[in-house]
Order: sequence, then structure tokens, then C-alpha cells
Amino acid sequence: MRGRERELARRRLDKELKYYRWAGREKNPTQGLLRAVRHALGVPAAEMLKEIGVSPSVLFRLEQSERRGTISVNGLDRVAQAMGCKLIYAVVPRNGKTLEDLADDRALGRVMEAGTRD
Repeated sequence: MRGRERELARRRLDKELKYYRWAGREKNPTQGLLRAVRHALGVPAAEMLKEIGVSPSVLFRLEQSERRGTISVNGLDRVAQAMGCKLIYAVVPRNGKTLEDLADDRALGRVMEAGTRD
């Protein structure tokens, strides 16, 4: 029964993560996203500073750390909220695969590995 529950969970997640998988095909789909969204919305840095309650250097460091991939989820959420946005993140298999595909690949790998030990 446990295997069936996992399969149903994978299918549900695959459906929920469909659009994130598409974004995941890009090399760095969210690199520089905070600054890009801020500029696209026309949100001045001064407004962001007032909303978050930080100095200009802190806002600059948050945007820089997001580009480098070192920002915390909490930092992302604070900046997103200051722009009137909501942070949503996802964990998706590489190359746009589904969780079902990845689970099948892992199972096949285990079978192949077991076959080479015999």
C-alpha cells in the first residue's frame, strides 16, 4: 500500500508542479528575479526600503545574494512581500522531467546495478 500512496503523491505533485517544471528547463530561471520584478513593477528602491525597513546597502545585498543564489528563503519572502508579491518556490526534477519519470529512472538504475552484481 505504501508504494501506491507514493505513486499517488507523485502524480499529485507532478500536476501541481507542471509550470515549475517548464521554468526549470531554463539554465537559471530566477537569477536576478528580484531586481527584474522590482523594475518591471516600477517599485522605487526608496519604497522598498521603507516597506522592509532596511538601508539601501541591505537591499542591494539582498538583490546581489539572490543573483548569486545565496539568499535565504526568508530574505526572498521579505523582498517579495515588499513588492506586493508572494514567494512561491518549487523543487523539480532536472530537464523538465516529472517526478514519475525520475522515480522510474531511479528504479531502473537500482535494477541495473543489482544486475551487474550478480
